[in-house]
Amino acid sequence: MKIAIASGKGGTGKTTIATNLACSIADMGKTVQYLDCDVEEPNGHIFLKPEINETQTITISVPQVDAEKCTGCGKCGHICQYSAIICLKGTAMTFEQLCHSCGGCMLVCPAGAITEKQKEIGFLEIGTANGVKFGQGRLKIGDIHTPPLIKKVKANALREGIVIIDAPPGTSCPVIEAVRGADFVLLVTEPTPFGLNDLKLAVSMIRELKIPFAVVINRSEPDEQLTNQYCRDENIEVIFEVPDDRRIAEAYSVGKMIVDVLPDYKKDFVGLYKNISKRLEGTQRNKTT
Repeated sequence: MKIAIASGKGGTGKTTIATNLACSIADMGKTVQYLDCDVEEPNGHIFLKPEINETQTITISVPQVDAEKCTGCGKCGHICQYSAIICLKGTAMTFEQLCHSCGGCMLVCPAGAITEKQKEIGFLEIGTANGVKFGQGRLKIGDIHTPPLIKKVKANALREGIVIIDAPPGTSCPVIEAVRGADFVLLVTEPTPFGLNDLKLAVSMIRELKIPFAVVINRSEPDEQLTNQYCRDENIEVIFEVPDDRRIAEAYSVGKMIVDVLPDYKKDFVGLYKNISKRLEGTQRNKTT
């Protein structure tokens, strides 16, 4: 089972939900893995405090041009949809940050002047944390190849067990890469006008991807109606609400888990997991029949 934790905006408590859910599942005796795919600013390690036992350098293929072979025909620039390679005054120029590693320029070059070289984009770190298998990506500062690095992180997902994918915030390409292939998505939001606006964007994205989902409201207040009313109107289940509790905020500020500081919450996160499992079992039965 792959459960992706996403949000329409940053700061909603996405990592709080993801890490506490992973630890609660592990305490049930199940095999669980936490993958931090927010590679531009991973912070799950602050709470899980993993022991990293393997680090891999991640690279992508980008073109390099042999100027002596290049005839300046411009075919490479015509095929590239991202202007990662262009021909100016008979000279081919490359822009590695724009390259999507499709290899098209190399295929169309009649002179065989274009070959591939490896460009370092970041790192993959693998370890363990209190019974939770841990993985995270770290994008190299100044690089923009976020989706390829996320893909590498996800390639290390367990074949068996439960995988918790901590997605980047927003609704752009990195988020879509992170949630793609998930069995279920939890959309974490906060009960504010900004939170609701970005939740609507995230809902549209997940519906377009046709992935089962539900909403978690973090820092919920007893008289909060705005987000709940939207979810009722859209027939979206609010599967879990975390109250606006000062004790949770204090624990978060020093990098502590909710389930460690307030153990009573563990049954709530276990209940969240069981609820998702039940929904997915029902979906599978419907597909079978």
